[in-house]
Amino acid sequence: MSNNKGPGAPGPYYAAGFYGPPPTAAPPSYAQAVGGVPPSSPFQPHHTVAGPQILTTVVPVGPQPTHMICPHCHAEVDTTTRTEPGVIAYISSVVIALLGCWLGCCLIPCCIDECMDVHHTCPNCKAYLGRFRR
Repeated sequence: MSNNKGPGAPGPYYAAGFYGPPPTAAPPSYAQAVGGVPPSSPFQPHHTVAGPQILTTVVPVGPQPTHMICPHCHAEVDTTTRTEPGVIAYISSVVIALLGCWLGCCLIPCCIDECMDVHHTCPNCKAYLGRFRR
């Protein structure tokens, strides 16, 4: 038995491609075809149609009307303020009532401006812009 197999002889190496014809050229890579950097991720996001966008903005407001640009209607306005009893007013009322002044004196903190929260709205579009808590 002769074990003399040459480059063109059939055998296990020929079937694996070692002695066969050279492989065909591979297609160009993305960077070669486009001439840029390949994408960093194979994930291709699909664009979905969503509803209207909700704007969330933090507006610094104080106890006085604030001059600002409304994030909703984009008008330059001085905010409209409205006061409402806050947590401090309610806690003070409970403390006064527990001390024995429950006939009406316990409602005094609800009338003092320093115990009230201030709510700011846009005078143009009536959008709620923020609250100043005491």
